[in-house]
Amino acid sequence: MVLALVGALLLLALIFGPSLWVKMVMRRYSSEKPEMRGTGGELAKHLIERFSLKDVKVEVTELGDHYDPIEKKVRLLREHYESKSLTAIAIAAHEVGHAIQDQQGDKRLATRTKMVPVVDKIARWSVVIISLSPVIGIITRHPIPFSLLLFLGLSGFIARMMIHAVTLPIEFDASFSKALPLLRAGKYVSRSNEKAVSRILSAAALTYVSAALADILNLGRWILILLRR
Repeated sequence: MVLALVGALLLLALIFGPSLWVKMVMRRYSSEKPEMRGTGGELAKHLIERFSLKDVKVEVTELGDHYDPIEKKVRLLREHYESKSLTAIAIAAHEVGHAIQDQQGDKRLATRTKMVPVVDKIARWSVVIISLSPVIGIITRHPIPFSLLLFLGLSGFIARMMIHAVTLPIEFDASFSKALPLLRAGKYVSRSNEKAVSRILSAAALTYVSAALADILNLGRWILILLRR
């Protein structure tokens, strides 16, 4: 009983730990710093001009900070677009890092961009299929349709994990091969703040880790449920 409880707590820490750490780091460095040259939005626009990123625009969003390679837009939450905090500056540089990847023809980013709409469709259908598969299996009383539906249902979770596997190296590249070097070279942050910026960029790169771990847990949960039927 005790071992099961400890295991459950460790599993919860593994799933939710990265997400909580990301939020903690972002919040810790979100206070305004008047000495900064500009806001996150202003820095993003400056970097886009500096690196001659053709047709790339910056705009405010409510859907989370991200770069849209289809519409060529760096989208920042309002608190990052309008703030002079270290978090705002680091996040803006990270998202511009994705725009630089796009301009350089990064194959990983191109692959992810092509995969996302397909995976989204598979994931949506898999939820429906995996919910109906036990019912159809009981009605047909035949293992083949049930097995096929089960495979199709679980394929949504597997596809999402493939996206996560492609995304993580892209995120770390945007943080540490793009954003951090350009922030240092342009002296946009002082040396005393570089350690804090590195933490923020690590948090930005790890944003998808908790989602990936949650998908793995969900996949395992559905497999156990269906195996018991």
